[in-house]
Amino acid sequence: MEPADRSHKLVKIRKAIAAFKGALKKCSICPRRCGIDRTAGKRGYCRAPSDPVVYSHSPHHGEEPPISCRRGSGTIFFTCCNMKCVYCQNYYFSQLDNGEEVSIEALSSMMLGLQENRCHNINLVSPTHFVPQILAALEIAVDKGLGLPIVYNTGGYDSPDAIRLLNGIVDIYMPDMRYSDNAMAKKYSDAPDYVEINRACVMEMQSQVGDLVMDGEGVAQKGLIIRLLALPEDISGTKETLRFIKERVSENAYLSIMSQYYPTFKAYNYPPISRGTTPEEYKNIVDEAKKLGLNNGWVQESPTGFDPRFFGTNIKPGKDV
Repeated sequence: MEPADRSHKLVKIRKAIAAFKGALKKCSICPRRCGIDRTAGKRGYCRAPSDPVVYSHSPHHGEEPPISCRRGSGTIFFTCCNMKCVYCQNYYFSQLDNGEEVSIEALSSMMLGLQENRCHNINLVSPTHFVPQILAALEIAVDKGLGLPIVYNTGGYDSPDAIRLLNGIVDIYMPDMRYSDNAMAKKYSDAPDYVEINRACVMEMQSQVGDLVMDGEGVAQKGLIIRLLALPEDISGTKETLRFIKERVSENAYLSIMSQYYPTFKAYNYPPISRGTTPEEYKNIVDEAKKLGLNNGWVQESPTGFDPRFFGTNIKPGKDV
């Protein structure tokens, strides 16, 4: 990132910090709007304290091809979550709250360290409940020379107001679109208004960053990547979500259609999702995307990782894939 671009981003970050001033004293930074004073040690639905809590930070090679590429994505996994997905594959830190509480300065140092390790981006995983703290860390890191694209990697249950304040700060949004039916969202993630909230956020993200832009080597620079996890028995209602994406988001949207679901955490207590997704269930979703003309994105061959082939015909993988 050029110095002028960093200066511009710093202006945006400082405006957002000012807008979030006092937000943790009566927390409303996610759709739960718990209203508790996190600065006084109280914890709301997400159980997150005032300081950020990080489970791990390192180069990650298992993300979507233009995010990980050759040198890895600089991932920072945040502890806690504002959803309670009964099948969460990251439950050890998202639900059991394992991680280390760190200072804003330490979080900024993590970002700069990942840049020194030549990662392609800073990938904020489950950032929703720590947005003000992340902004404070970004201010320090960008002022010290952080120039990598910022990836906002979320389960998709964010406050649209909070997302609006990230305009010009986040370069790549990577939200899940988990459900098209609020009854399913309530049952499996305790998010009774997920569909409306999620769709509003995704449309706002698209309006900010547009379709995915990659450089000549296939490395993501800016844009939206939508993650679609195929759940057994069409619990996710992904076909309806695909129609929404085509009609309301973008016909050129980049999709990551994931086959990696397997029953874990509390999933065995819910018979419809107490098994893995079948190849036929997964294929039906991919076929629907093709039928709708949503040809940009990636598929998986197995839960072990992403198939580097694109499922459509509109684009070709870059050298880093």
